[in-house]
Amino acid sequence: MIKFGTGGWRALIGEEFTKDNVRLVAQALANIMMAEQVHNNGFVIGYDRRFLSDKAAAWFAEVLAGNGIKVSFINKYVPTPIVMFKSKDMGATYSACITASHNPADYNGIKVFIEGGRDADEIITEKIERQVAQILPHTIQSVEFETAQRDGLIDVINPMNDFVDSIINFIDIEAIKKANLRVVIDPMFGVAKNALQTVLISGRCDVDVINDGQNPSFGGLMPSPNAATLYRLKHIVAHEGYDIGIGTDGDADRLGIIDEKGNFIHPNEVLLLLYYYLLEYKGWKGSVVRNIATTHLLDKVAHAHGEQCFEVPVGFKHISSQMEADDSLLGGESSGGLTIRGHIKGKDGVFASSLLVEMISVTGKKLSEMLDEIYDKYGYAYTAEGDCTFKASERENLYNKIYIDKQLPEFTDEIEKVSYADGAKVYFKHGGWALARFSGTEPLLRIFVEMENKERAEAVLEKMRKFLLV
Repeated sequence: MIKFGTGGWRALIGEEFTKDNVRLVAQALANIMMAEQVHNNGFVIGYDRRFLSDKAAAWFAEVLAGNGIKVSFINKYVPTPIVMFKSKDMGATYSACITASHNPADYNGIKVFIEGGRDADEIITEKIERQVAQILPHTIQSVEFETAQRDGLIDVINPMNDFVDSIINFIDIEAIKKANLRVVIDPMFGVAKNALQTVLISGRCDVDVINDGQNPSFGGLMPSPNAATLYRLKHIVAHEGYDIGIGTDGDADRLGIIDEKGNFIHPNEVLLLLYYYLLEYKGWKGSVVRNIATTHLLDKVAHAHGEQCFEVPVGFKHISSQMEADDSLLGGESSGGLTIRGHIKGKDGVFASSLLVEMISVTGKKLSEMLDEIYDKYGYAYTAEGDCTFKASERENLYNKIYIDKQLPEFTDEIEKVSYADGAKVYFKHGGWALARFSGTEPLLRIFVEMENKERAEAVLEKMRKFLLV
């Protein structure tokens, strides 16, 4: 069964991610586009560097073309944000990228985007799932790629330059030129290098790149930029005098940052840095949107500037929808994805990285100095994270424990309220919170805790973990 999660449909290659299933999803989307009479708006498709991504993109395009839908096929692996950018630019109602983002190397998948180039919401993905269940394999319409290209149904495009130019025009490139920064990029064998390196070199940065090239196993690591996977980047930045280290996930929509001392900057802190910078140094206005697993320090920064902070469920589609509703300045999540007003409506690691480089250049302050400035003003909070793995047979018991029986550990802190909007989130009366929720992309139970220091956060995390696994 094809089921979409918070970040699209992802599945093991050779088990569920197969040519037949890719074609089923494509036919389902073609049926939806025909029924909604938006088939004449065209379709954008791109792909990352994972095993089979290029071939799967071609299979997908062949089915759409077989249904008479004009396809703009990006001719080389690209960051997912480029697909969203091009979709927005050409006014496509639907588009897609073949990627499993930060999942292990034996996964692949499909991200679907809707009008404006933003993540498809549950209404759309459930509609796709229903369509897939009704399609008989022999009814799938398809035409060979070369034939479709000859007949004008597939147009091979390269929107890289337009995407890069849009970022260069958005940021203060002249300030970056004057800063003479040294930057090292770790694309984690993904797709960020070309776009990000071009932006930074345009700003006259001294740029080096590690972990580049085609590597379907991602060097044996998860292509997810976190403190553990960016160990080489941390060492290089600290010992070779770089101003910043930038890591991006497999499809470059998320980032991980290393400061000038070689310390990993948590994505929560990246959001704080950029929101504070835009409000305090650039004088911009606007609310901020975060998901339920993201730091509440954003609320403090917003309120100090007369702005509002909105909390939404996990899934960037919720962030982009709320940003649009309130014309918010910034939206992001603790997993490393963010965007700001005026850019694309989805997360973009290339753009966010470029904006951080601008921040260092404009303020003349190092990353660690900017963080100290924020904590001095608004106080400190530490976020602890942990995953609980479970067998498929155990999921129902865990679900009942959390959602039906609504059981909680015996916390020493007084509870103000509990929300079950997305998992179980406990808000403590004197500050801090704890959250347990099922991953939308992997067989994991994720736990997040934010408290006033590391010791208390990790103690609450361990209590939650032990309680849930009993």
